[in-house]
Amino acid sequence: MVGCTQVAWIKADTKAILAIHEHVITNNERLSVTHNDYNTWTLNVRTVRREDRGTYMCQVNTDPMKSQSAFLEVVIPPDIVYEDTSGDMMIPEGGSAKLICKARGYPEPKILWRREDGGDIIVRTGTTVKTKMTSVEGESLLLSKVTRSEMGAYLCIAANGVPPSVSKRLMLHVHFHPLVQVPNQLVGAPQKTDITLQCYVEASPKSINYWTRESGEMIISNDKYNMTELTVSYYSAQMKLTIRKLKKSDLGGYKCISKNSIGEAEGNIRVYEMDLSKPRTPSEDDEDNAINKFDSEEDDYENRNTGRNSSSNSPALKDQSHRLPRSSSNIIRYINSVMLIPILMLIKY
Repeated sequence: MVGCTQVAWIKADTKAILAIHEHVITNNERLSVTHNDYNTWTLNVRTVRREDRGTYMCQVNTDPMKSQSAFLEVVIPPDIVYEDTSGDMMIPEGGSAKLICKARGYPEPKILWRREDGGDIIVRTGTTVKTKMTSVEGESLLLSKVTRSEMGAYLCIAANGVPPSVSKRLMLHVHFHPLVQVPNQLVGAPQKTDITLQCYVEASPKSINYWTRESGEMIISNDKYNMTELTVSYYSAQMKLTIRKLKKSDLGGYKCISKNSIGEAEGNIRVYEMDLSKPRTPSEDDEDNAINKFDSEEDDYENRNTGRNSSSNSPALKDQSHRLPRSSSNIIRYINSVMLIPILMLIKY
């Protein structure tokens, strides 16, 4: 504040005299005057309120009179008006929701809407236009044709440049009939091994999830069965059933069932035994082995006959050195090698 010697303090907008010298005139316990040195006077206002805002003048009692004015601006950090602000809301899927958030403060706060998980807010205008926005400004947020993916916590954030900003968390629940998805409807494993069945469940309100045999017998966790459930989002979960040491009586159908106050759904899985003792399907390796076998038999035959007739100058024997090349036709090569037998016998005798 501006300080002067021999001064009086006046609230200019009301013309009210507040203090003269060190004496407070007005009936306001929050005001005081201090005289720090010869020519410095200070008006102190404790616990400033909104009504303290205005022009203050210090007036010097000289001839001619002198004065100096200063304007006091009182800013107020934002505050949520809870009685006028929406609370948690529940709507059916496909319905509409209007979220309201009111705040006070000075300057007037601005309201910004965001999703707590950082996801997009879907704003629909008309019948077909859909816009995804990271934030929406305004006291009200209108959500129409709401889907389950829009379920979650919404934050209304009030800010006016005066710290701190404030926010309120509103939970939007979207209710819908349970949905069960089965990634593998046919699952196999050898006997005496463990096998795991999986189902994905979506439901709101939260559902009761459990497993049964196809006969309707409910499965409970014990040394034979282990059941787990992992929450994926506000409305979805992963169900797992592990069957230990698979045996014949474990084969057959299983059901994962989800129930809530709106309805129920189920998924079906069939467990079968994998027989690892079955012969494997002939492969390319088998064909290559057969080729090598034919080549080996042909080489053995020719080596035996070449050694027996090494002293002969017969052109027929010399022609054996010009064998057919090893081609991809194994059958022709094998037949050619076998046909040499009668020819060699005729030459010998």
